[in-house]
Amino acid sequence: MIIIRNPVRDAVERVGGPTKASNLLNVSNGTIHAWIKARRVADIDLAKRLAQFAKMDVQEIRPAP
Repeated sequence: MIIIRNPVRDAVERVGGPTKASNLLNVSNGTIHAWIKARRVADIDLAKRLAQFAKMDVQEIRPAP
């Protein structure tokens, strides 16, 4: 079995889970789950804030195309 790392899920878990992340970033819980599914945060400002809260590098959760 191959396990693919999901840095967005890691960041969300570091801040306390999807509900906590959605409250911190003022977005819906559905948005957080969409980011996890896509493995990417499209909005750079939200990506920076999530990275800051999770103590991660923003490039981990929003890789360059």
